Amino acid sequence: MGWNGVRRTAAPAALAAVVALVLAAPPSAGAAPRAGTVSAAAAGAGLQDASPTPPPPRLPRDFRGRGKWIVRDLDITVPFSWEGRNGDSQMTAGGPQYPIWFTNLIYRGTLYTLTYKWPGLNEHPCSRIPGFSLEDLNRGFEGARFVGRETLRRTPQRHVNHWRVGVVLPQLPPGNYPRLPLALGDIYVDENNRGTFWQVLQFGVQNLYDPELDEWLVMDTFEHRPGTVTLPARCEPPH
Repeated sequence: MGWNGVRRTAAPAALAAVVALVLAAPPSAGAAPRAGTVSAAAAGAGLQDASPTPPPPRLPRDFRGRGKWIVRDLDITVPFSWEGRNGDSQMTAGGPQYPIWFTNLIYRGTLYTLTYKWPGLNEHPCSRIPGFSLEDLNRGFEGARFVGRETLRRTPQRHVNHWRVGVVLPQLPPGNYPRLPLALGDIYVDENNRGTFWQVLQFGVQNLYDPELDEWLVMDTFEHRPGTVTLPARCEPPH
């Protein structure tokens, strides 16, 4: 998928746009950290972290980063880039030489998603969802739940704040009601800069092409300077 957008069908994309992009899982703030992380509480020998809750993630207007897109159940990992310029942004995973290749964009107030290659996929339309901007995405992030401070065990290690966002339907009060988690996401941003995104796990209908409905993006670099955003010719409106 993209989390900038939601690849797949237009209906799931519209629902998951709040996640992702709101780009893609919110249970409670006390949920256990996922594999590959060390919680701040564990690192502090069980001492409770009394520091205040940090501000929620906020994708900047200008940035550029490189990393990997990971689909674990398919055993596929491809190169990944994520770039922003003047409030537009673009994700690109894989390429013509890889088994997965797609791009997602927020471009001039419209959410685009185009999947060039995916195992078992024969249709390749460019999906457009008008009326979605960087501001809409960041408003979605404002409702994220803080899970905790953690350390991503990589080289180098990344000290992050772990957040969860999601779309659950129907929206009902607490109690014994049937609910369906449509789009869920774990977001890991730098503990010193909520606009530096190091890792995202997406789960739900926005990952419809994947049998297990979950995909990861893991960033190796993330810089706060303008990137390059290019709308594919296939997504341009007809003249």
